[in-house]
Amino acid sequence: MEHRTVLISGASIAGPALAFWLARYGFRPVIVERAAALRLGGQNIDIQGAAREVVRRMGIEGDIRAATTGEQGLRFVDEHDVTKAEIPAANADTGGFTQELEILRGDLARILYDRTRDTTEYIFGDQITGLRDHGDRVTVSFEKGAERDFDLVVAADGIRSRTRTLIVGDEPRIRQLGLYGSYFTIPRGGSDSAWARWYIAPGKRAIILRPDNVGTTRASLWFLSPPRGYERLSAAEQKALITRVFADAGWESPRVLAALAECEDVYFDSVSQVMAPRWSHGRAALAGDAAHCASPVSGVSASLALVGTYVLAGELSRRSSHRDAFAAYEKLMRPYVDQAQKLPPGVPWIMYPKSRLGISLLYKVIRVASSPLLRRRAGGSGSSPADKIELPDYSNRG
Repeated sequence: MEHRTVLISGASIAGPALAFWLARYGFRPVIVERAAALRLGGQNIDIQGAAREVVRRMGIEGDIRAATTGEQGLRFVDEHDVTKAEIPAANADTGGFTQELEILRGDLARILYDRTRDTTEYIFGDQITGLRDHGDRVTVSFEKGAERDFDLVVAADGIRSRTRTLIVGDEPRIRQLGLYGSYFTIPRGGSDSAWARWYIAPGKRAIILRPDNVGTTRASLWFLSPPRGYERLSAAEQKALITRVFADAGWESPRVLAALAECEDVYFDSVSQVMAPRWSHGRAALAGDAAHCASPVSGVSASLALVGTYVLAGELSRRSSHRDAFAAYEKLMRPYVDQAQKLPPGVPWIMYPKSRLGISLLYKVIRVASSPLLRRRAGGSGSSPADKIELPDYSNRG
């Protein structure tokens, strides 16, 4: 069992996290990433619930705390930038939009890469194009590199995973939530502070500006729409679409759209969930968003990735049969994932009213919901999907 080779597709969060644990348990992980280098862009992600215990066991909680964004909370503002409601950052007793461990996606990717680069072979600028499962090994074809054999293969390359299709075909369903979102980085402005700001514009639109720890501002623009295939447009077409949709949105939309025109780190997609009937086939498995994306509106996709890869590696370490390990991994994780993918009633539509009256009513609801008493009750209720798993102890294998 020891020193089995595992090829992992994807070098974002799930891939390096899985490699970390596999290397600790005596496997030889290899990560292939189609980008030419580590992708350090991206927006805020948070680590909560069971994932916090996972990063403690990894020994990287201190690194994450040192790299947090410093965001103090969220303010809902009107077109004049007047605060209508605010939710301070979460702590041990309260819930909140901003978590205690709030970090940029790229910073977490860098931390994981730094912890794995000496024990993991990284292949950048290439991708998997074919898998041939021989029963005792998998022969992998690459776009650029020569064919290689591996004991196991794991797709951890995101919601649009190409490797997933090679493993389980078209079985997984991409469930679109009727919301489109775009993320990009803009210069810090005089109105920006340590607080995130959420502006709701009439016409089912929203702009969110969040501080980061490198002197810029992370912008995201959201709008409700039936699925129209916008995610398949070219980058230039997506920029033009966003500009049209938000041209009359008000507030700081002129500033944001002007920056968008010059941005090179724009990410745009339909907000979706991955509903996969199974997470493995033969000697290959799925992990992270490729297996079970819960969508950005869930707030726990990164936590799911960290917990899931911990469990997957742990089960592989304690079982001689990869089939038994994959089955145990799914048995442990499936209820946790199902809970995370079960969004509250009205989400995401409730946050994107069409009229000014609807926006005004929503602000009033948020003001009540963000009161300290209700936040303490919510924070102490244990109702977060991020808490809905009991982590196995694999330390006897470490």
